[in-house]
Formats: sequence, structure tokens, C-alpha cells
Amino acid sequence: MNDHEMTFGASQHHGHALQPGSRAPEFTLKTTPDQAVSLSEFRGQPVILAFYPADWSPVCSDQMALYNEILPEFQRFGAALHGISVDGVWCHAAFARDRKLRFPLLADFEPKGAIARAYGAYRNEDGVSERALFVIDGDGVIRWSYVSPIGINPGADGILAALEALPAKGSKS
Repeated sequence: MNDHEMTFGASQHHGHALQPGSRAPEFTLKTTPDQAVSLSEFRGQPVILAFYPADWSPVCSDQMALYNEILPEFQRFGAALHGISVDGVWCHAAFARDRKLRFPLLADFEPKGAIARAYGAYRNEDGVSERALFVIDGDGVIRWSYVSPIGINPGADGILAALEALPAKGSKS
């Protein structure tokens, strides 16, 4: 695998993640006990899905803190960022408050990992999602996906490059 494949669209560790060109599976997940978010609400704008194994783990904490810090860069592209793990809404609420996160965490809690499974990003052996990233265009098509080794923060360079590569709004390409 060359460097280009490794950066754009390749998921080298558990190669089951949905690939670029796939339609992003629709979902509705809870953000709080009484509020939910659906992917379809974001039609017309890019969406970043950051699946991660668990709130409070050191690598996950660092990854979510990084995305929180560079959130204005994602927003510059009009992109909506969502963190997703199998943790419940109360755990997410405590984690988001503690880390002062300014983007929603979605609970893929019950049925456990159903959305991670739909995206090919569930670790059956561990009962958590992969550390998987997806950039979805405004039409609901995955334009970039990447699965990082579970113990490594994938950073944001790939996300930013994928957002940069999206066709400009109103362009026909």
C-alpha cells in the first residue's frame, strides 16, 4: 500500500470500514436522554463522524480534545462533527462537560454498536467501535474513511484534507 492509499480512504487495520463512494448509512442516535440527532438533518453540508472506543480512555480523550480545539477549522468547511461511541448518554454528558466539548457525542448504546456495525467500524472482540473516521458529503456519500490502530490518535490531517477535496458548494463536480 502506498502513502496515498494509506492516507485517503484506506482502512488498513480492520478493513471492513465503508469505503469512499459508499452511501452513508442513515441513523438516529441520542445526544441526551431526551434529544436525538439524525444524519439526514445534515443533508447539504459535510459531516465528520469520529467513531471512538470509549469516553475517558487516554487516547480518546486526547483525540476528542484535539477535535474540540480545531473545531473552527472544520466549521470553516461548513462541516458538522459528531463523536460516536458505545457509551451511554449520561457517560457522554459527563465526559463532554469535563472536557468542555463543543460538538455532540452520540450514544451508539442500544442496540450496542449498531451504527458502528453499519459503518463497518465495530470491534466484536472488544465490544467497542474502532477508532474510525468518515467524511460524508452533503449528498450523504462517504468521501473519505480511515481506521486508525486502536491505541493511536489519528489526528485531524486526513479529515482536513478530505474536507479540502470536497467539491465547492454549487459546483457540478
